[in-house]
Amino acid sequence: MALATAAPITAMTGNLPIIIGAGSGSAAPAAFLFVTAVLTVFTIGYVAMARHITTAGAFYGYISHGLGRVAGMASGLLAVLAYVVFEASIVGIFAYFAQAAFTSQFHVHWPWQAFALAMLAVTAALTYFDLHVASRVLSVFLVGEVLMLTLLGGAILVHGGGPDGLVPHTLDPLKAFAGPSAGLGLFFCFWSWIGFESTAMYGEESRNPKRIIPRATLAAVIGLGVLFIFVTWMTLSSNGLATASATATGATPLDLFLVPAQHYLGHWAVTVIGWLMCTSSFACGMAFHNCAARYLYAIGREGFISKALGRTHPRHGSPHIASFVQTGIALAIVVGFWVENQDPYASLYTLTAILGTLALLIVQALCSFSVIAYFRRNHPETRHWFRTFTAPLLGGVGMLAAVYLLMTNLNTAAGTASGTLFFKLIPWIVGVVFATGLALALYMRSHDPQRYERMGRIVMEDTTEREPDPAGAQPARA
Repeated sequence: MALATAAPITAMTGNLPIIIGAGSGSAAPAAFLFVTAVLTVFTIGYVAMARHITTAGAFYGYISHGLGRVAGMASGLLAVLAYVVFEASIVGIFAYFAQAAFTSQFHVHWPWQAFALAMLAVTAALTYFDLHVASRVLSVFLVGEVLMLTLLGGAILVHGGGPDGLVPHTLDPLKAFAGPSAGLGLFFCFWSWIGFESTAMYGEESRNPKRIIPRATLAAVIGLGVLFIFVTWMTLSSNGLATASATATGATPLDLFLVPAQHYLGHWAVTVIGWLMCTSSFACGMAFHNCAARYLYAIGREGFISKALGRTHPRHGSPHIASFVQTGIALAIVVGFWVENQDPYASLYTLTAILGTLALLIVQALCSFSVIAYFRRNHPETRHWFRTFTAPLLGGVGMLAAVYLLMTNLNTAAGTASGTLFFKLIPWIVGVVFATGLALALYMRSHDPQRYERMGRIVMEDTTEREPDPAGAQPARA
């Protein structure tokens, strides 16, 4: 589920042209190597928390236990905001890819709205059932895109690269901050991983979360890092450094992948990549839908927003009410951009992705610092100078640096959509949501102490840290 959320082929085809053309340039592999190291350090602290706390709320629960309920509620609402808009974002890029695929393969030009609505409907139907139904569908798509990327990269490696050879110097980690705009490049590298942290949300639905979640999270981070570094390196090698830069900034940036695919594998590979871009974005959108639904579920079962959100299906065990609510929210966002006659890629995908990424990077930074605070007060038997202090400290600083990179490159990241009202409101939306969470928690602390004490405290298996569920709310089962 976490790998599908990161959507490798969508991350590569969507982000790599920007990283090469306007960001890190030929140092793109080194930039991915640097970000892999930062995220690995962050994950070490993140999974240290996962070994003690299992909750569908993930960041919400972790920060509540580490930094307190007030920070936890504010972070929880920011995380909800991020995952709620991420689904709408991916619906936009799916509609864009699907429209292009149908036009090129079947010579029919359907409006992008038709593909967007179809994706929302299918996602709602599949996520109505338990996690395994969704994970089986996503696994098929994920395996296909990883195999295609690996096959293309392997073919380039076997042939010794393109006009400049294999250009091993692009892997030099000392060049991670090189390029036309290293800040922009590094930000888009971070963006490529968004979703890996979602493993913790499925702890309550896994057989042995204390063992499975930490391993899955580390495997997702490192596995994606190795794949991204390899694919980026081979993409530069196959095109040649000068051609790669010109193609990335040209009218057809996808030729970075399609031209090498045609040359090294044949036309069939070009067709397959086109369809895999559709399935990858579909899988990514469904995974983000699950993330958003589980955050809504976690907050709802504690009696906030609506207790109905905290209900699970009596047969499937899925958070079906929260899932349907998420579908409604995503539909409203898509329709809003539709009514405003906005482009599904340049506006819907880009702007909502920037909004969600900014919110989530702030939450990840707070989560890192919450790990330090939590282990200062709890579990001295597992307290460790690196795992529970140095690693989360470095991870938190790294996330704050990513926030800085985003804010300083906001106009460039938004591209042609930077002139819209929605773009101008992005920092304000994040600030208002965070402030609302703070205000809600402070209000509960003074007016409803019982609900305040329950805030972010519903976890599984750790009976010493667990609060009883409110009536009718049960943990989702596998």
